[in-house]
Amino acid sequence: MSSMNKDIKKIAIVRLSALGDIVNSAVVLQFINAEYPEAKIEWITQNGFDTIIKEHPLLDKVHAIDIKKIKKEKNFTLLKETISRLRSLGEFDLIIDMQGLLKSAIVSRLIGKKTQGFDKHSTRESLASLFYKTTSNIPYETCVIKRNCFVVSDALDFLITDTMLLNKKPIFSVDKHFEFKTQKKKVALVIGASWESKIYPKELVAQVCNALKTQLYIIWGSQEEKKNAEWICENSEYATLAPKLSLSELVSFISHMDLLIGNDTGPTHMAWAQNIPSITLFGPTNERMIYVTPSNLAIQSSSKVDILKINKNDFSIKDIPYEEIVQKAEELLK
Repeated sequence: MSSMNKDIKKIAIVRLSALGDIVNSAVVLQFINAEYPEAKIEWITQNGFDTIIKEHPLLDKVHAIDIKKIKKEKNFTLLKETISRLRSLGEFDLIIDMQGLLKSAIVSRLIGKKTQGFDKHSTRESLASLFYKTTSNIPYETCVIKRNCFVVSDALDFLITDTMLLNKKPIFSVDKHFEFKTQKKKVALVIGASWESKIYPKELVAQVCNALKTQLYIIWGSQEEKKNAEWICENSEYATLAPKLSLSELVSFISHMDLLIGNDTGPTHMAWAQNIPSITLFGPTNERMIYVTPSNLAIQSSSKVDILKINKNDFSIKDIPYEEIVQKAEELLK
């Protein structure tokens, strides 16, 4: 554990990755605030995902940088501007890299010297550890939320326990109130994901809807997902197309649900973030990606997952029986 003290007044957190990772990382803010109520916290993230966190009441500032654009376009002008911007953020008492990749480690080091991240045995990209002043050791196979909490609590010299996680406050504010006419239990289904092999087939989603016989809302993001959502609604009288939602509206919409069922993807993780019961379906990934609780469950295909070498061609999620999902859903809805 690091030899930090309670004089810390300004903290930078680096988390550049996708929506789900940010959702699963932001839980640390309430624990930092409880331990260091006077500290100002700034968050550095990938451009496009900052909208989910930029209005968080426990953050002083959010800085969005476009690493993806720099890498894709080899945009050296933007790279130079980004480096200059990171170096001008000011002095921090501590910079914590919650991601543990080479790109996030370099970003952390550009911000300042007082960096903490995962050691070379705790991340997929061991070179990242060379950029940190101090490091934390936790097995890579550990639940991602526990890893996030550990690197932060280790850096700041306090504990985040399972009890604290089980009793956490909702992570994000609910900005919009949705009116629902139904008196039935409300279930949201997240049907998209970043890889095709993470997606539960729409035919089986319709079967789930027909078996649950309650009010089900099909959440979609892209036009392709909307087509699949419309197909599900056409094949189940219980399914309704959810409205087009911004990220903040998505948080609010999910916060109104009695249950969420979905693939291993950001919107599904929002249910746990907001203390809403959930069932997450896994094929090429596994329950390491979530924090399992009595009301936040995982259903894993029979596939043997190597989290250090994920097989994106593993389509075993389609073999999960829809009846198993229905059974667990009915138990949670009770």
